[in-house]
Amino acid sequence: MKIESSLASGRELASERGRPSTKKSRKRRRRPGSMPGLVQRLFETCKEVFADGRAGFLPSPEDVVRLRSILDNMNASDVGLSQNMPYFWNVEPQGTPPITYLHLYECDKFSIGIFCLPPSGVIPLHNHPGMTVFSKLLFGSMHIKSYDWVDVPKYSNDVINPAHSVQSPGVCLAKVKTNAIFTAPCEASILYPADGGNMHCFTARTSCAVLDVLGPPYSDPEGRHCTYYNNFPYASFPETAVLVPGEGEGYAWLEEREKPDDFVVFGAKYSGPRIMER
Repeated sequence: MKIESSLASGRELASERGRPSTKKSRKRRRRPGSMPGLVQRLFETCKEVFADGRAGFLPSPEDVVRLRSILDNMNASDVGLSQNMPYFWNVEPQGTPPITYLHLYECDKFSIGIFCLPPSGVIPLHNHPGMTVFSKLLFGSMHIKSYDWVDVPKYSNDVINPAHSVQSPGVCLAKVKTNAIFTAPCEASILYPADGGNMHCFTARTSCAVLDVLGPPYSDPEGRHCTYYNNFPYASFPETAVLVPGEGEGYAWLEEREKPDDFVVFGAKYSGPRIMER
């Protein structure tokens, strides 16, 4: 956040009134540094919550509450964003508009970043292997659809579904976790390595911004690849039904795919409050 102007005006005021000497004025001078901003508090809390840093790590319920409470109190102004920025303009007359990513911080244990979506922007269906993810909608409205694997090991990129994989390799059964429209202000959502909606898709109904915390972040060398999926209605493969007839509602078949050609993400410089490493 650009605070230079407010600091300058404070110095001018002190100069006009003379050197402050009272206990009250000394407290006033210390106050700006006594309470870190929300971005700094988020960073410091992430350092504590994700100190373990390993894939598949689950934060304690108390740590989840701590981190979520910070995110729930954040909005666009806390990270230096406003809806009239070019990131949120849809300049594409047809097709899917590009998305902008603002990088705040990343280490081998966690990452913090913001996705800026213009109206009709889409982040296609993808997974988060071995990760705990906190997502906070800072402003706007978006549709979120998410899935969990029906049969999944504790931590694996593979899904065990013998009844289906024999006839349709690469297509596995998933259960719909979320299928709803979210409008800010709303609570942060949380997903875990094997549940909570580990695979999700975002579709912007209006311009919107989503702050993501990933612990740990994606890492190709460590096997945490971002995988994209096609989704098919449960009834698409009747020859390999694994549920009792009539129970297919709320389920879908997911098939791995390459990154969609129309999913374009541009990186941009984050201009909000800086994170200070200590």
